[in-house]
Amino acid sequence: MKNPNIPYESLALSNQKFFGEIEASLKKTIEGGWYILGKEVQQFEQSYAKYTGVSHCVGVASGLDALVLALRVLNLPKDAEVIVPSNTYIATILSILHFGYQPVLVEPDIRTYNIDPKKIESAITSKTKAIIVVHLYGKACDMDQIQQIAEKHNLYLIEDCAQAQGALYQGKKIGTFGIGAHSFYPTKNLGAMGDAGAITTENEYFAEQFRMFRNYGSKQKYYNEVVGVNSRLDEIQAAILNVKLKYLDEINNHKRMLAEIYFNELSGLKDLILPYVSDDTRDVYHIYNIRSKDRASLREHLTQNGIGTEIHYPVSPHRQKAMEQYLKGTEFPISEEIHQTTLSLPISFGHTKDDVLAVSKYIKNFFE
Repeated sequence: MKNPNIPYESLALSNQKFFGEIEASLKKTIEGGWYILGKEVQQFEQSYAKYTGVSHCVGVASGLDALVLALRVLNLPKDAEVIVPSNTYIATILSILHFGYQPVLVEPDIRTYNIDPKKIESAITSKTKAIIVVHLYGKACDMDQIQQIAEKHNLYLIEDCAQAQGALYQGKKIGTFGIGAHSFYPTKNLGAMGDAGAITTENEYFAEQFRMFRNYGSKQKYYNEVVGVNSRLDEIQAAILNVKLKYLDEINNHKRMLAEIYFNELSGLKDLILPYVSDDTRDVYHIYNIRSKDRASLREHLTQNGIGTEIHYPVSPHRQKAMEQYLKGTEFPISEEIHQTTLSLPISFGHTKDDVLAVSKYIKNFFE
């Protein structure tokens, strides 16, 4: 029997449905001759704010910049501590270090892989000024408990929404509970064709500050009020996002349908842990992550049979060389366990039911 050829991700295939509309949108934008902070960015900001359910959206150059600008506008004390999950992509922690703040890592819930609300309060000190939560893999955090903790201790709340556009917690979209930092990196459910990001907020003052800081600290051209940066969502990426935003629910629903096939096919397999499902959340499965102590052998088995996989992520943030001087002497066993056993399966908008059934078959063959 011939092996399937199922890549982990094919961006060309995932974007194929949108090529015609994107080409038309790009042609219009290019011929319009306005390439920075023009009509496409304005339209996207308005549309994404409406989609998310907030008053303000500010387009920036990347998801990391969204986190950095969120912290910059909060203007925390120089010795501030910021709580952040130990199980996240390193960008979340880099945004804290950018200002010399101290990241305080809190372990995840082993079921959801998101920050464990029960462990947050014990990490709070007199220097704690903010909490950054990460809606990892497309699953919303337990925002009820987290909001209550933030309010009790008078802490700012930032949501890293990079992997979860459109995900719901108790019927409410993520990015609406605190300041939302969004990434539109090409592999995201709402992906651009280059780097792009945005910040969402209900706070009008914050929105004005984000717009000023992203544009050299300027509200009016050549008049600079603060020391800003150059972090603007450009017209080309906004034109692409304006097309794809119309299809975001379809993309999310497609990925949820593929996830359901995985659940149906793989449930009950010994030594295989599937994603946790909760009535409180509606997951969008940016990543369909399984866990196995035999990860290396399973991944090799799938590779040999023409199936691509990924590991999100092979090294815990506190084990990264860049973190040695900042997180020295700390241990995070739950995060370590996740990073040592996690494996991401194909689940893009470009994958089909047959693809997922084939992946499932080879996984079942491995375990059975």
